[in-house]
Amino acid sequence: MLHIREAIVVEGRYDKNTLSQVVDTVILETAGFGVFHNTELTALLRRLAEKRGLIILTDSDGAGFVIRNHLKGVLPPAGVKHAYIPDIAGKERRKRRGGKEGKLGVEGMRPEVLEAALRRAGATFLDETGEAAPKRQAITKADLMALGLSGGPGAAERRKELLHRLELPERLSPNALLEVLNALFTFGELEDTVRGADAKKFS
Repeated sequence: MLHIREAIVVEGRYDKNTLSQVVDTVILETAGFGVFHNTELTALLRRLAEKRGLIILTDSDGAGFVIRNHLKGVLPPAGVKHAYIPDIAGKERRKRRGGKEGKLGVEGMRPEVLEAALRRAGATFLDETGEAAPKRQAITKADLMALGLSGGPGAAERRKELLHRLELPERLSPNALLEVLNALFTFGELEDTVRGADAKKFS
């Protein structure tokens, strides 16, 4: 398993499933063209690009380039890298028919092809830089309650203040908030953010 610093955004869940067998990092999905109207996802991707870097890895067909170009237009260029898969004819096993252009998508790529694409993009491989991969303890609903962000007096206001500090939409649901926090923070980092000296407004 390869460990990289940057988060990766792909088009769909099958792409994510394939990539997660190759690389250990945060992997998010655009849900195809769904990202065009998803302000919460766009805000999260922007935040990830600024915090740890983001790699865009879409299919090599026309739709993939439309999604990639949209993301290029809404994300900070300095924090974004672009990984491209080669044009390989074929179709994924689960599909009865191939795509319009007859090319394999990210889902159908062999592990070594995906690794090569990430290396060409300039991904930061932590095992090779000597930088330790962060040990991640999953943030849970119980953690949110313990930190005063859910289920108690003033929790809604505290969540609002936290999301404002993170420059994320206030209307994130508790489940969406959990996904965002797990993408952005280790548990310790979140605890420091909420309880640190510069976060007295949350206490």
